[in-house]
Amino acid sequence: MKYKALIFGSIGTLIESSDIQRNSFNEAFKEAGLDWYWDEQDYKILLKKSGGTKRVEDFAEKNNVNVNASKIRNRKTEIFSSFIMKNKQKLRKSVNGIINFTKKNNIKLALSTSTTINNVEAVFKSLSNQISKDDFHFIGNRSLVKNEKPNPEIYKLTLEKLNLEPDNCLAIEDTEESSKSAVSAGIKCIGFPGDYHSDDSFEMCIKKVKILDQSLFSL
Repeated sequence: MKYKALIFGSIGTLIESSDIQRNSFNEAFKEAGLDWYWDEQDYKILLKKSGGTKRVEDFAEKNNVNVNASKIRNRKTEIFSSFIMKNKQKLRKSVNGIINFTKKNNIKLALSTSTTINNVEAVFKSLSNQISKDDFHFIGNRSLVKNEKPNPEIYKLTLEKLNLEPDNCLAIEDTEESSKSAVSAGIKCIGFPGDYHSDDSFEMCIKKVKILDQSLFSL
């Protein structure tokens, strides 16, 4: 087998999360007394930059409003985590199949995300009847690195934990911005866009796909 590890780059490669995230931000804005509302088009544009806190900071600056962006982002995370645990999520189409393929073929599995540990825990609890944390040889989170994506730090840590070279690994990312993180770490990346990123080009990726299958391991 050409690759020794498959690295899912974000929770959005496992579940369709963008709309839940958007609604969670809007609820956090309402609780904070802000009259902000991000519709789908707004959020698609905002997603071109990684990091929820940064999105809130940039939006506040654009609207000449002073806010505690970290506090709002933290509240949004609580709302998001609560929602997906109360409303069991389904793995994105083809994800379960590719995970089973890696397990049968002795290919290591990792989740190289720089989102919060609360988001990570919530996703795995929500998917507990479909996948387990034990399926993964390494699971990242924001607390393990100084820099969020598109900085490659989380991927470099993933390589270290897997004890593998970049050429041994194949990454899957759902956004162009996060794909930069994998590519900057020297890892070939597959673009697996969610609903909010389907029109993006993923030019830095070796392929953009709607379905994950074993043919990816021959790229």
